[in-house]
Amino acid sequence: MAHILSAVAGTQTDVVPITRALISVSDKTDIVELATFLASKNVELLSTGGTAKKLRDAGLTCIDVSEYTGSAECLDGRVKTLHPKVHGGLLGVRGNPQHEKDMADNGISKIDMTILNLYPFEQTVAGGAGFEQCIENIDIGGPSMLRSTAKNHAFTTIVTSPDQYKEVMATIEEQGGTTLALRKRFAARAFSLSAAYDSAIASWFTKELDEQSPVVARVYKPEFNLKYGCNPQQKPAKISSILNKKLPFEVLNGTPGYINLLDAANAWQLVKELREATGLAAASSFKHVSPAGAAVAVPLTDVECAAYEVTVESAKTLTPSALAYLRARHADPKCSFGDFAAVSDMVDEDTALILKKEVSDGIVAPGFTPEALEILKKKKGGKFIILEATAGYEPEPIEYREVYGMTFSQKRNDVVISKEHMTNVVTKDGKESLSEDAVRDMILASICIKYTQSNSVGFAKNGMMVGVGAGQQSRVDCIKLAGSKVQTWYLRQHPKVLSLKFKDGLKRQDRVNARVRYIEGDFTAEERVRWEANFEEVPEPLTYEDKDAFLKTNTGVTISSDAFFPFRDSIDHASKLGVSFVVQPGGSVQDEQVTAACDEYGIQMCFTSVRLFHH
Repeated sequence: MAHILSAVAGTQTDVVPITRALISVSDKTDIVELATFLASKNVELLSTGGTAKKLRDAGLTCIDVSEYTGSAECLDGRVKTLHPKVHGGLLGVRGNPQHEKDMADNGISKIDMTILNLYPFEQTVAGGAGFEQCIENIDIGGPSMLRSTAKNHAFTTIVTSPDQYKEVMATIEEQGGTTLALRKRFAARAFSLSAAYDSAIASWFTKELDEQSPVVARVYKPEFNLKYGCNPQQKPAKISSILNKKLPFEVLNGTPGYINLLDAANAWQLVKELREATGLAAASSFKHVSPAGAAVAVPLTDVECAAYEVTVESAKTLTPSALAYLRARHADPKCSFGDFAAVSDMVDEDTALILKKEVSDGIVAPGFTPEALEILKKKKGGKFIILEATAGYEPEPIEYREVYGMTFSQKRNDVVISKEHMTNVVTKDGKESLSEDAVRDMILASICIKYTQSNSVGFAKNGMMVGVGAGQQSRVDCIKLAGSKVQTWYLRQHPKVLSLKFKDGLKRQDRVNARVRYIEGDFTAEERVRWEANFEEVPEPLTYEDKDAFLKTNTGVTISSDAFFPFRDSIDHASKLGVSFVVQPGGSVQDEQVTAACDEYGIQMCFTSVRLFHH
């Protein structure tokens, strides 16, 4: 059994004045500002190499570590700080008689603060460097000083990141030194950094040996607390970043919740990929981590204008972002009530004015014009959530999830569906049968279901989703669920629906819901009384015959499935919904039967060979 060391006693104190600091940083962001502040407090500065040069170039006085230790740097800089005068100065317990005597006998001075960050090992690997160069970028002296300082945090302060500098300066200014609470927090972060650094090295090294990594250490930095998790009883809850990595979003307004951020993460990826794949501005409308709607900027028809309560004249002047969100919101406006929106392009005033009229929780976008930001910040009494996507953000290739004591990991589903996936048309008319609009809608529907809870199918037409079926165990049930939404979407354009005469002052969402119930028609006696109260004059019934005749005029619809169709029943049902195009991965033993069904109905079908399950 290993020998366990006893605690070493010393003189405990809360505030420790800083008299000497050792500075050795590879990331020199704001280091001159911090060093200048320390020098103004009569702190002696020790430093090495490039850091010392930068401080001297700024007019600061500093002592080279080699001068302080009396030992020159050697071995191509591999040995700089590995010296008893450095580590003794960091590890010596203040107020401990034996430690004080040992330090005096060996000429060791106290070092009260270490400011460092580690060699950029991960960046070196990511840049494609060779094995030997990566080895040379494994920091030895830095982690050693980090651990020595953090271990002795009762008396010494370890600073490992520029984002800590302002707090250090403020604490010293107010308290005359660093507090024990600060030193403990910084020490915890330092040990986390050390663990993550060593894990990255171990993972890379074993990968080079073509072996499984013996351990995976993932270190998180808490960023902000959440009110609760999925439910009020799920407390505490918070958002953390991967240490030394940015979050994908910055909160500009409001307080996002757990589900808001799940919606935002999925919605943003969806529109970002749609923009990349189609070259068109894209938008999505999310509820409970699945899209209620998604669309690209395709001009509205006159009938669509009437159904979506926008004039033909104003529709012609809508910006691409506004047009995309208007379409996304009107795929299923009942389900989009209280949505989280995402837009691929800058949010402008037109887009903000559309959002202003709708009941919505928040939006994520790459940016906002000043006019749009002013409008949106006033929404929901100032509580509307506004997230700005981090420019150039790239998630890690492997993603992790903890469930019931198990940690799952997998490669991200980073395939971006594009027109290249729409070339394998297996029905008899071949790929020449696909128009540009059909290919666009096939891409749209496929990217949409990539971010929909499985099993899922999605229907698209005119550059917008018109029905999304999510989270069903049976694929044909997905089609029936989404198909009912397709029918409702199309019947909203029925002349009887467009001519409904609502009472003045009726809220927008009440008009949406009243139209949907008119189309559905299955009122209870009590419900009918309340529904009829919405109108200046009670509408004539929308009969089964009315609906059936109108639905037969719907054509050109695309359906995409996240996995293969196991039976032809899905195609049989889709044929009743105006479907002209099918896109799916293929790979079922029933592919020939499904293809034959498509040929019978004159439907064109494409196999992508890409399954899109999402959980």
